[in-house]
Amino acid sequence: MQVCRTCEASGKCGLKDEGLFDLCPKMKIVEEPGKVDTQNEIRPVIDHSILRRYFGYSEFRPLQKDIIQDVLNGKDTLVLMPTGGGKSLCYQYPSLLFKGLTIVISPLISLMKNQVDSMRMNGIQAEFINSSLSYEEVTKIKSALVQNRVRLLYIAPERFTIPSFLSFLKGLKINIFAIDEAHCISEWGHDFRPEYRQLKQIRQYFPDVPIIALTATATPKVREDIINQLALIDCRRYLASFNRGNLVYYVKPKQDAFSQIVEFLRTKPGESGIIYCYSRKSVEAIAESLKIAGFRALPYHAGLSSNVRSQNQEKFIKDDVEVLVATIAFGMGIDKPNIRFVIHHDLPKNLEAYYQETGRAGRDGLKSECILFYSYGDRQKIEYFINQMSNEKERQIAQNKLNDIINFSETALCRRKLLLDYFGEEFKENNCKGCDNCLTPKEEMEATGEIMTILSSVEEMGERFGINYVIDVLTGGKSSRLLGNGHESLRSYGSGKNLPKKTWHGFIRELIQRGYLNVEGEYPVLKLNQKSREILSGSKNGSKNEKIYLVKPRITEKPVNEEHSADDGLFEKLRALRKTLADAGNQPPYMIFNDATLKQMAARRPCDPVDFRKITGVGDKKLEMYGGIFIGEIRRFCEKQEPSVYQEKKQTNEFHPVKKNSSETVTLEMLDQGLDLDEITLKRNLSLNTIYSHIEKLILAGENIDIGKFVKKEKIETISRAILELGGETLKPIKDMLGDNYSYGEIRLVRARMTKKG
Repeated sequence: MQVCRTCEASGKCGLKDEGLFDLCPKMKIVEEPGKVDTQNEIRPVIDHSILRRYFGYSEFRPLQKDIIQDVLNGKDTLVLMPTGGGKSLCYQYPSLLFKGLTIVISPLISLMKNQVDSMRMNGIQAEFINSSLSYEEVTKIKSALVQNRVRLLYIAPERFTIPSFLSFLKGLKINIFAIDEAHCISEWGHDFRPEYRQLKQIRQYFPDVPIIALTATATPKVREDIINQLALIDCRRYLASFNRGNLVYYVKPKQDAFSQIVEFLRTKPGESGIIYCYSRKSVEAIAESLKIAGFRALPYHAGLSSNVRSQNQEKFIKDDVEVLVATIAFGMGIDKPNIRFVIHHDLPKNLEAYYQETGRAGRDGLKSECILFYSYGDRQKIEYFINQMSNEKERQIAQNKLNDIINFSETALCRRKLLLDYFGEEFKENNCKGCDNCLTPKEEMEATGEIMTILSSVEEMGERFGINYVIDVLTGGKSSRLLGNGHESLRSYGSGKNLPKKTWHGFIRELIQRGYLNVEGEYPVLKLNQKSREILSGSKNGSKNEKIYLVKPRITEKPVNEEHSADDGLFEKLRALRKTLADAGNQPPYMIFNDATLKQMAARRPCDPVDFRKITGVGDKKLEMYGGIFIGEIRRFCEKQEPSVYQEKKQTNEFHPVKKNSSETVTLEMLDQGLDLDEITLKRNLSLNTIYSHIEKLILAGENIDIGKFVKKEKIETISRAILELGGETLKPIKDMLGDNYSYGEIRLVRARMTKKG
């Protein structure tokens, strides 16, 4: 047990309450059963109360506890967990038990900032050092590190090329290095980053500090490379299932893909999603077309200025726009848990990229959809670039990876099973209930006649033409090329007029997948093989061929919609409240609570702090900051829905007021004393914006505050009209419309009053 001598008599310890035992200069340590004293050093043990207190969880996810125990025991560890599986907790939790510093290597500035903001929201002191900070800011953080006032430090791999920074680190007490996105260190991975090679120096400069390497995507070969490159010793390996059970996979023919996207988006009003495209030109075109169609969408690609990219990403993260249309330049730094869909407008280069990109959906564990539009033309584009590679080995690796994603796209079997098999994991279920092939098994039809028609046509044209040309001949096309070749006189010309072109496309793709046809050449042409020649030979000899069945092509289908909860109304109100608070604090909504937590609130309707504390994702810090506000919203909803029940609870004092002694209640007390805003800001040494924020939160929590004391009547009316016209989701459009005579604080108060009344 750890107790401050200065606080021992009273039994109260502020530092202990914050979990920062080692910061007290008058600390004594009393050994408890179960703790090991090795060379006068107490080895920490897992404490579930810390999990609930700081992270809001009542129990660990699979493997987390074992991983954390190895980390606490100083073991090198390799962790493979799918996106959203809880990798970060494996080093964030131990940082609260160690006396020193946990250093996290992260590849992107935006990822660092999101992680640090999230830790601070949970009451954990974290910092980052990167190129976005000034010299003075870095100096201040270094001072805090020297004084042991930081639990987690996030840095980029490039920092290990700076000798002075390495020297500085050697002067700190470092407990563990956590390497996030560890697959970036491997040349065999899909996202190799040369700067990650600098991390070899960790073992050289810090031989006794354990390392935990974490990634969501790594084939067996990449795993071995990570261990070798980082020189992990007696490495403990943890391989969580790659199965993202909440994701539903669809592959659709790329025919009028934009119309299919629009139809899909109309079933997902207000939901966040990413649309991935192969080229910048496609990104711009689709983003603009979606805007014209009435959707809030923005582009993201490397051709935009860094400022525009940053702004667009920020708007997406803060739910100011629902759809981001992007190239693969977007994604790794995104920690947005409520992405409900990922659409691939174009074919990804390999299954690793596809898995990682789809993995950005549903990180909160709620059902999300992944749609891939597949066309043979996309395959040809990628093959063209592969063929330009000068290194034969690299070319063959790329071609093999492309073949895997093509097989995934064309299979009639369970897509989840195929995807997991690629990463070396066996999926034993016969039906995953989470891909189009399992949800709606494709109907088969006896297609011996259609197959003979296709094979005969390919043979008659000398195996010199591609899919589209063959279909053009079958359906009696009139293209100048076809007529110029004289192919309107072929026996097979027009023999397939009875079926649409898209049906013949489906048949031919199926024949290729099942090995009845080959596709060869730089400009791919259909070729017969032994299997198809035997069928043709049997037909010519009068032999009776065995009946052959093919999947009946399915061109369009509507994805399975989310079932609407009876509490959708409350969920939407909570989501709107979260957005208001996020805007007031200039932070992403998910930093407050993610969608899964809000849905749990909507289902359980906690109307007092005790029940609210039981919601997954509600830790002590968030209970203090937001408990009263969200409880107030839930209470108002319950009062409207079930007034008799609400009044009964109110009379029995089941509802509790906002937590006392918070910064907001101090402001409320001063308002009750009749102090004006200037007097409060002076006495509290706080900015006017902060006081406005306090009043906004108090109004949303249910306090009866007359905003007429702070905002003139005519301004209230003007702001109200602007909010009704533009909507209250974001402040900037309202501020731009009203001009400099109106402050953000005034707009916040009016919006809060309107939200409460609504």
